[in-house]
Amino acid sequence: MSENILITAINLETDIDRFRPLFREHDLHIILPRDERPLTEDHVRRLVRDADGIIAGDEPFTGRVLENAPHLRVISRWGTGLDNIDLKACQDLGIVVKNIPGVFTAPVADLVMGFLLAFARRIPWADRQVRAGEWGTVPARTLQECTLGIIGMGRIGQAVLPRALGFGMSLLGHDRLPLPEELPGATGLQAVSKEELLRRADFISLHCDLNPTSYHLIGEAELEMMKPDAVVINTARGGVIDEPALIRALQSGRIAGAGLDVFETEPLPAASTLRTMENVLLSPHNGHSSPAARENAHARAIENLLAGLEES
Repeated sequence: MSENILITAINLETDIDRFRPLFREHDLHIILPRDERPLTEDHVRRLVRDADGIIAGDEPFTGRVLENAPHLRVISRWGTGLDNIDLKACQDLGIVVKNIPGVFTAPVADLVMGFLLAFARRIPWADRQVRAGEWGTVPARTLQECTLGIIGMGRIGQAVLPRALGFGMSLLGHDRLPLPEELPGATGLQAVSKEELLRRADFISLHCDLNPTSYHLIGEAELEMMKPDAVVINTARGGVIDEPALIRALQSGRIAGAGLDVFETEPLPAASTLRTMENVLLSPHNGHSSPAARENAHARAIENLLAGLEES
């Protein structure tokens, strides 16, 4: 008997025609949202009704959604973060949840370096100046003059280390778990408290999962600790930063800038003040973008779906 597979992960939906033979081989019928994006909780709640399995993106799989999915046995997350899925509800309902950790480590780490270079060398601002017909020195600095503080020393945080080390940066790291013993010796990384990192770093890069311990990890008090010329970079999850507090700190000159690939509300609302701020660089949750990583994510998400269907 054919099983219904809902695909809400937009990246896989875009490439789905290449994978239709594989789904047919396993007697799986594909359900696609098509033009309903962005998918709200109500959209997802209606779509899951007949699903036996889901390959999920960032859409909200809340308890309210899951209670409307009586046949659902597995959610295969196209990505790493699980903060959009109610894991307690899944456990209570016997729904298997799988993700693909590590698949986007390299592109996200590269994006961090892109933000670092853009701010240090003032590349976007120099470009605007020349396009406006202005000619003159744009104040900049080298990365080897700067200290990078990394909060969250998992796969991506550790992948940023050798990249930053290659530019001669001084490195600070903080994690709520003990750091691997080999990291300081190999990179010169100093393991410090969050407070010390915030006070000393020129750039602060966030790499923690979004969970109750990391929600608004960077808020008013933390922003007050930072140096006036500090720049915060968030490629993790939008909820790790208190966005209104960040906007106030940027507007007042309390900190110098922010590079953001993730936001508390996505897509970033048209009315967001962040869109108009000259000291902010914005990216549309694009850290995962890489042909090789994308193909790997497709393959692993489908493998996890098939394995979950067998297990459940």
